[in-house]
Amino acid sequence: MRITELLCEQGVALHFQATDKAQAVDELVERMDSLGVLADKAAYKAQILAREEEGTTGIGEGVAIPHAKVAAVKRAALVAAVSRDGVDYDSLDGEPTHLFFMIAAPEEAKNFHLDLLGRLSVLLMDEGFRQKLIAAPTPAEFLRIIDEADEEKAEGEAPSPAPAAGYQIVAVTACPTGIAHTYMAAEGLEQKAAELGVSIKVETNGSGGAKNVLTPEEIAGAKGVIVAADTQVAMERFDGKRVMQTRVADGISKPGELIAAVLEEKAPLYRAQGGGQQPSRSQGREGAGHAVYKHLMNGVSHMLPFVIGGGILIALAFLADTLLAPGADPANFGKNSQLANFLKTVGEAAFGFMLPILAGYIASSIADRPGLAVGFVGGALASAGGSGFLGALIAGFAAGYLVLLLKWLCDKLPVSLEGLKPVLLYPFFGILGIGAVITFVVNPPVSALNAAISNGLINMGEASGILLGVVLAAMMAIDMGGPFNKAAYVFGTASLLTASGASISSGPMAAVMIGGMVPPLAIALCSTFFKNRFTAKERQSGLTNYIMGLSFITEGAIPFAAADPLRVIPACAIGSAVAGGLSMFFGCTLPAPHGGIFVIPVVHNWPMYLLALAIGSAVSTLLLALLKKPVGED
Repeated sequence: MRITELLCEQGVALHFQATDKAQAVDELVERMDSLGVLADKAAYKAQILAREEEGTTGIGEGVAIPHAKVAAVKRAALVAAVSRDGVDYDSLDGEPTHLFFMIAAPEEAKNFHLDLLGRLSVLLMDEGFRQKLIAAPTPAEFLRIIDEADEEKAEGEAPSPAPAAGYQIVAVTACPTGIAHTYMAAEGLEQKAAELGVSIKVETNGSGGAKNVLTPEEIAGAKGVIVAADTQVAMERFDGKRVMQTRVADGISKPGELIAAVLEEKAPLYRAQGGGQQPSRSQGREGAGHAVYKHLMNGVSHMLPFVIGGGILIALAFLADTLLAPGADPANFGKNSQLANFLKTVGEAAFGFMLPILAGYIASSIADRPGLAVGFVGGALASAGGSGFLGALIAGFAAGYLVLLLKWLCDKLPVSLEGLKPVLLYPFFGILGIGAVITFVVNPPVSALNAAISNGLINMGEASGILLGVVLAAMMAIDMGGPFNKAAYVFGTASLLTASGASISSGPMAAVMIGGMVPPLAIALCSTFFKNRFTAKERQSGLTNYIMGLSFITEGAIPFAAADPLRVIPACAIGSAVAGGLSMFFGCTLPAPHGGIFVIPVVHNWPMYLLALAIGSAVSTLLLALLKKPVGED
């Protein structure tokens, strides 16, 4: 499809009057609506703004491409505008924006709008093309300029055979959203290579999937590799090649330097299965904090499906028991009926993978595939040994760097043993090493910490019930499955053993449960009412936390706590503490060890219990909104 098939003269504004970003969006949406392609203008605009919250679509070089794919669009369309004075659109390069292209794509259009974004981004890399558009005297001339450039680009993209001697350089470009910058970096590298007379093939890892994929023969024949990416790409295929790894922005702004570094053999050798130098990031070195965050998010993103799937199944188990087995053994709540037992068993099995998956994929992000098994084992040992969430985090990073150490050591072995490294040496010594670290270094102090915490709670309970409620509830939110959480929960359930009827001994269990319900509920509420603090993917995951929070499944908040612990954990802990203290103050008691909203009927003074839950959740929600910065400001 040609760009001009979606852009008509009515959709072009050559004298754009907007003075700021908000006004620019309003005027572009109005123009889109005037074309009759929107079934719901408000819903379309909301999606445009949601995309801007994820990160500005002002891609730099005076260009912005706001876009939305939503059911409110009846058919695909494009509108354009020119501001000769420029608009402050929060562009990535900080410069005013002069050219605007807004895309509307219906929900069933698959990845159509992403493909169109890529096409537009590539065309707009040409400064001469941009200047022609800005100077266009009429909408008809504006369309003619686009159509001419689009046709010329299409002819230039006709499949051509690889050079007889192979490509001198191969490259991969990728950005987190997989849209504009991915294709702009590819275009920048291709243009500079053509200018220098260097043959190059660039693979783009966009949102629509990898395109122009490099073959093993092309990689083997190339002198070196450029990886311009701000997200994970498959690196093992480059084993033994000289690789220059850098930011995707450098593919746009510094393509000549990257090409020269490869041709002059300044890029170091990459070893995927054994020691050696790793790719240099000297062209755009990422900080240690960013590297840790990237590894962490690799673990969190793979863990998330287990949290969501398992959590919802457990919540359904509680619902099934509430409907099918009312009044049955509260200590076995969630497994009293046959259906509930099935759902909770499957859900708990999914949860059982959660921490090993987190640790395994953190380790694989650090050390590639050899780190995966080592991380899995470390996470499983941390989970079984009581270290929980924090222990799994430690296990993931420890496993990754342990495998890197093994790679460095094994690199000194004879070449004849190369094949044994990934199948024998890395897994054997890696698993042995991480087993020793978790078993003898991490788990023992955690066990001692649990005992100390339990003793402290017993003494505190004798002194002040309200203070005990505050501490128990806060502990449930501090590490969400780690030693503090486990100690608080064990103390709460142990208090039930001494309870008789509705005695005050079951008050700690009520505080424990309310403290565990607040974090996921606060995440859900904050992602609903303060959307710009979360990415689109986080907002989608945040919705499931309503279910998990009401079901007393604290683990729903783990991915968010792992991604931003310094803000999320304090906000959740404070709200939980408020809820726990109010629960004890109101004299609420709970004879069941689990269940959340499904066991509210057996809570003594349940109306005030729900009030305490609402207040604590509101406190955490507001603190999260204050502490978390809007997406893109970090």
